[in-house]
Amino acid sequence: MKKLGFDNEKYLQMQSEQIQNRISQFDNKLYLEFGGKLFDDFHASRVLPGFAPDSKLKMLLKLKDEAEIVIVINANDIEKSKMRGDLGITYDLDVLRLMDAFHDVGLYVGSVVLAQYAGQPAADTFKNRLEKLGTKVYLHYPIEGYPSNIQYIVSDDGYGKNEYIETSRPLVVITAPGPGSGKMATCLSQLYHEYKRGVKAGYAKFETFPVWNLPLNHPVNLAYEAATADLNDVNMIDPFHLEAYGETTVNYNRDVEIFPVLNAMFEKIVGKSPYHSPTDMGVNMAGNCIIDDEACCEASRQEIIRRYYNARCDQRQGRGEKAAVYKIELLMKKAGVSVESRAVVGAANQRAELTGEPAAAIELSDGTVVTGKTTSLLGASASVLLNALKVLGGINHEIHLLPPIIIEPIQRLKTTHLGNHNPRLHTDEVLIALSINAATNPAAELALKQLSKLSGCEAHSSVILSQVDENIFRRLGVNLTCEPKYESKKMYHK
Repeated sequence: MKKLGFDNEKYLQMQSEQIQNRISQFDNKLYLEFGGKLFDDFHASRVLPGFAPDSKLKMLLKLKDEAEIVIVINANDIEKSKMRGDLGITYDLDVLRLMDAFHDVGLYVGSVVLAQYAGQPAADTFKNRLEKLGTKVYLHYPIEGYPSNIQYIVSDDGYGKNEYIETSRPLVVITAPGPGSGKMATCLSQLYHEYKRGVKAGYAKFETFPVWNLPLNHPVNLAYEAATADLNDVNMIDPFHLEAYGETTVNYNRDVEIFPVLNAMFEKIVGKSPYHSPTDMGVNMAGNCIIDDEACCEASRQEIIRRYYNARCDQRQGRGEKAAVYKIELLMKKAGVSVESRAVVGAANQRAELTGEPAAAIELSDGTVVTGKTTSLLGASASVLLNALKVLGGINHEIHLLPPIIIEPIQRLKTTHLGNHNPRLHTDEVLIALSINAATNPAAELALKQLSKLSGCEAHSSVILSQVDENIFRRLGVNLTCEPKYESKKMYHK
């Protein structure tokens, strides 16, 4: 079993108390910029074993009577159909997903902000869609000279042109589908408008990573750099905090670089900046809740390797740049790891070499590595999934969970009627067939009961998998990596 390295309950308590303290420092109005993912924070759960993916959401639920949520999306991201790589959906669709998720748990979503709005047609369409659903939408515009021309930015022609967001609760959480959405600018724009209205509102930043009170080159912080390699983020010592307090803390380059500008904006908006450093702005208690440092270090080293494979596959598929790969290679050296440190990589590639066909491997929570090969009936990912369920259920390897008499009619349906050239079953098709077979086959029923045990397991494929297979592994909570190559030399890959 993987070791726990993080006390989630302690985190929920400390984090909610810290935010309440920050609200009280201002005029009972705090704009809290939420960096990273407000829920489904699987990166945090991977590098801090014990951190629940919905921890931040649970923390907010402790404050739900005081909090409302504003979701910010960059209008340019809507126009470009920017995707969330972890979920495979566009940012605008993710806004709708986020709204549903918040409503389902009883959190109040006050409005949506379209940042950098300049009449983009797709943004207009999305705005109309939201308004028809009864959601308030506010427009924030590009500001010439942002962020350096402070005199202009903090004026009626700068922030003053943005539509004022009507809010009704003391804690306003500003969140977004992804980075670069305009959360900070939205917070500062609101501060400008609030002070014009006589409300002495405050601003704080909730970024889980980098963890400010861990060393600069701690694997948890290196894993954050690997996760943001495409953004060219770099962790660094906060020089402003060091000068103000004589204390060494960690922040990242964008916050450190923008801090003098932010400070000047605060001074122009409120008369005096409440902060001496970027670290001061944060309310992150994660570093205080690590209970097993080595467990978190090892988990983070594995995350860096996963990010390396993701970056290489993104490059192979035309979604990423070489620079991100090179950066993560350097981070792997800093962390003292290589691809050989990931057990499933060698197992999958060795099986592929022996069979001459794509292969896959899954490492179970007890360290057992299970492999699967490509057959005439099943793809490698489907094979390894069934083999893993057999091991978890103590089912004899020779037993067919899906005998050919069940698989072959599905293959005929795919090729004869649905025009599919590949007759082999994908993971989703295997799971549906297994569910049907479980009605009469006790072994299949036992195998199905093992599915939840796959969450948190590691997997590797010797080739890039189809989107269908990737999605199934993601939904099962399996941490998947792939070699950056395709099974065939075709130009079009589904």
